[in-house]
Amino acid sequence: MADDAKPPFTGGALVLLTAGVALATFMEVLDISIVNVAVYTISGNLGVSRVEGTMAISAYSMASAVMQPLTGSIARRFGEVRTFSSSVLLFVVFSSLCGLSRSMPMLIVFRLCQGAVSGPMVPLSQTLLLNNYPAQRRPIALALWAMVVVVAPIFGPILGGWITDNYSWSWVFFINVPVGLFAFLITWSMLRDRESKTSVVKLDGLGLFLLAVGVGCLQFMLDNGNDYDWFSSKMILTLALIAGVCLTFLIAWELMHDQPIVDLYLFKRRNFAIGVLCLFSGVFSFYGGTVVLPNWVQETMSYTATWAGFAVAPIGIPAIFMSPLVGRYQHKFDMRLIITIGFAIFASTSYWMAHINADISYFKLMLPRLVMGCGIALFFVPVNQVILSGLPPEKVASASGLANFFRTIAISVATATSTTLYTHRSIFHHAILTEHTHTDARATTEWLSRIQQLGIQGKSTYAALNQLVNKQASTLAINDVFWGFSLIFGFAMVAIWFAKPPFETTAKAG
Repeated sequence: MADDAKPPFTGGALVLLTAGVALATFMEVLDISIVNVAVYTISGNLGVSRVEGTMAISAYSMASAVMQPLTGSIARRFGEVRTFSSSVLLFVVFSSLCGLSRSMPMLIVFRLCQGAVSGPMVPLSQTLLLNNYPAQRRPIALALWAMVVVVAPIFGPILGGWITDNYSWSWVFFINVPVGLFAFLITWSMLRDRESKTSVVKLDGLGLFLLAVGVGCLQFMLDNGNDYDWFSSKMILTLALIAGVCLTFLIAWELMHDQPIVDLYLFKRRNFAIGVLCLFSGVFSFYGGTVVLPNWVQETMSYTATWAGFAVAPIGIPAIFMSPLVGRYQHKFDMRLIITIGFAIFASTSYWMAHINADISYFKLMLPRLVMGCGIALFFVPVNQVILSGLPPEKVASASGLANFFRTIAISVATATSTTLYTHRSIFHHAILTEHTHTDARATTEWLSRIQQLGIQGKSTYAALNQLVNKQASTLAINDVFWGFSLIFGFAMVAIWFAKPPFETTAKAG
């Protein structure tokens, strides 16, 4: 029986379904950031370099990015419930194989497979919640989904660091087994008789090829560009050219195809286009700061990896409590106003972070991140409502898959951009500061004199001076990065007002 003939879940059944779907989503999103922390340990245990070790990350992100836009086509062919449940079960299988890997090539292959089956999980989790929630409670479903997607990557580094410090790196993958099996059993047992309508979809072979090659090259370039000094590397330049050509032809081909593998016509809908633009801008700036801050506190403040995670983690606390409240009451306000307030919080806290110094305490470092967490719920929850507003039920899976693809790409672009900008601005500020630390400068001579009085003599004094310059240069660099993010959030505050009410979703009626 099709799921549109079934009434929505209520009470305990609704709670159980939400738990199953949310855990599957949490598991998939967490897996990206949790492995990032373990990559150094994995590389050492498998006897490869750090650059080779990052291939395990790139393989997953490439495959996942390729599969996300295909979610709508796959779900139409096999059904939403069957596709989601199969993805969860296969994710568990490949997670186990990743944990059992004893060589880097083996791990890379299984990570590639793991990423491929994970692609439909996040988009379809959103679709399944909307289809099985009562109409009046769908905003809460979106809020709970948004909370999981945003919070999981924040806690990933802490959990990954704790597991690798206290257990084997294999448990980074093995923990997915009980979580995934529980999610599979819940979703399949509750939804197998609520399958969506299926239809035979003609395979767009050329579109699939262009998508796989274009997105794969783009994702690999973004993941590894900083390690290879970007376009000074022939490999990175070649990947960029291949990605540009393939994605350009993909757009042209999909717009002409009668059964496109990626529904680009969704961008003709104003709310979808504006919503995705704001989602990309917000995720780019939010995750850019989340990536670069741990690097700075470890290099400059001498934090351990675990404490670097604790410096970032407070941002998730307000999101956990506020997301359900925003989902419940957002319909009482103009959605654009709520999102604008969220972006304003992001912009102001980024401006706040642009004035931190190298002597800042943990509390003062944590406080702006805590406040920024309020902006997550006010931005990420309603912007997904804007993206899906007015779409017919059969378009929701495709729209969610395409929106999540841009979310994934935004994270990759943010990681590449923020780390590169941080590195280059550190070099720039180091050069400027060095010009003012010559031995004729009064401040320099006074500092050297104090150091020598402490018993540090000869070359060691200049090494200490260079260390101080590095510390200040990296601090000025991270200030520059957060300045830039503050400006982007300001742009998003304006862009969201081009969306047009009403913002109700039109998922299958209960």
